[in-house]
Amino acid sequence: MGDVILTMRAIDKTYPGVHALDHVDFDVCRGEVHALVGENGAGKSTLMKVLTGITHKDSGTITFEGREVNFQSAREAQAAGVVIVHQELNMMGHLTVAQNIFIGREFKRGPFIDDKKMNAEARRLFEELNIDIDPKARMSSLTVGKQQMCEIAKAISHEAKLIVFDEPSAALTEAEIEQLFKIIRDLRAKDYGIVYISHRMDEINKITDRVSVMRDGHYIGTVNTKDVTKEEIINMMVGRTIYETPKAHSAVPADAPVVLKVEHLNAGRLVQDVSFELRRGEILGFSGLMGAGRTETCRALFGADPKESGDIWIDGKKVEINSPKDAVRLGLSYLSEDRKRFGLMLKKDIVENSTIATLHEYSSAGFIDKPGEKQAAQKYVDTLRTKTPTLEQLVMDLSGGNQQKVVIAKWLVNNSQIMIFDEPTRGIDVGAKQEIYELMNSLARAGKSIIMISSELVEILRMSDRVLVMCEGRKTAEFDISEATQEKIMSAATRDIDAHDLLKGGAAK
Repeated sequence: MGDVILTMRAIDKTYPGVHALDHVDFDVCRGEVHALVGENGAGKSTLMKVLTGITHKDSGTITFEGREVNFQSAREAQAAGVVIVHQELNMMGHLTVAQNIFIGREFKRGPFIDDKKMNAEARRLFEELNIDIDPKARMSSLTVGKQQMCEIAKAISHEAKLIVFDEPSAALTEAEIEQLFKIIRDLRAKDYGIVYISHRMDEINKITDRVSVMRDGHYIGTVNTKDVTKEEIINMMVGRTIYETPKAHSAVPADAPVVLKVEHLNAGRLVQDVSFELRRGEILGFSGLMGAGRTETCRALFGADPKESGDIWIDGKKVEINSPKDAVRLGLSYLSEDRKRFGLMLKKDIVENSTIATLHEYSSAGFIDKPGEKQAAQKYVDTLRTKTPTLEQLVMDLSGGNQQKVVIAKWLVNNSQIMIFDEPTRGIDVGAKQEIYELMNSLARAGKSIIMISSELVEILRMSDRVLVMCEGRKTAEFDISEATQEKIMSAATRDIDAHDLLKGGAAK
């Protein structure tokens, strides 16, 4: 590592009802990858917003390249060489790659935009980063991973000296993550200062040099990555030890009744002849690689996507589910993996989000029972320990973990008996994960039945009573948790479907 490029001292920031940053210290050296970690709501994003001029601090000092700065906007920070690559990509799909990289600062030839020069400069940036992307390609044609690489090229084009990566791997495949790490290592070798924000502890160990931990708006400490274990970092983050022990035995009684039965469900290429059962009080884990058909199966079950064929029984009675409205009426709920898009009304408050699925119960003669709504919302804010200053807080201003709790509250208010959790802890820190796990276990103990789709094998093995594995739209294996291992699950998740079908004597559709 080189000399210190950034120093932040005693940074303080207060919002109404929330002390977001309480005299926080942070520094970054040239040629280092410095992880900034903490639970959702710990203050990481607020600290970076203060640094990049998106939010203004109440007090404290920021020194960049030896001089005190106080950026008033993201544009001013970019001009000085401080750039943030956001988790949620901000690209315009209808424009080319080069047009996206240089938008707002296009090269001109007289009054006209010089696309040829922009393409050449974008190509030079990609060559510097060892990335193979066509600058003339339409942005919407690229994978999420390639779009992320374009964001990095855009950051470099600002002549950045310090780059902040905010959850850069959240939507990337394993291969894309390795490509991202290669780029970050190359940037480190060229003396860039890099801040790396992530909830993935294994990534922290692989890519970073130092780790700074925040908790509840406070700076906890900084350690060298090579000198600390994952468990020690987690303990600093949450103030308690988090255990990731696999579940040894199913918690479901042998005589527990079947509450959901699905037979020969077909819905397009990714749902082919899927059959399974779910028992009362059971957590059934759906495992498989991306594109295996797990989400598609549950969306077809829930009526969100049309099914081609197949039968569904609930509590022994054959039912027809042609829409989510039918599913909700029958006691099913669906917590989407994309909670912001499908699970929440971000610009509405906690009360409205909590009661939207049961609004008919709080309305009469055109009037809404506001006190009744508030009482229901407050009950689950208390039950789920949702961190919020008031019930009137807009959901968009809550942390990811607390947003997830509001989605869960919506379906608890509705008294759903069968709950589908699709990637329930995606984008959530380890402390909030623990709370979601405890909640799911308590729901199962109370007799709720849960289908949990997860891409994390550790999560599957920790939470499931049974594991169903899918590959290319088909169910390829099913294990009691006492028999399940990572090796068995991965073997089934990568199984050759045609060979499997032949061994079985030919499969249904």
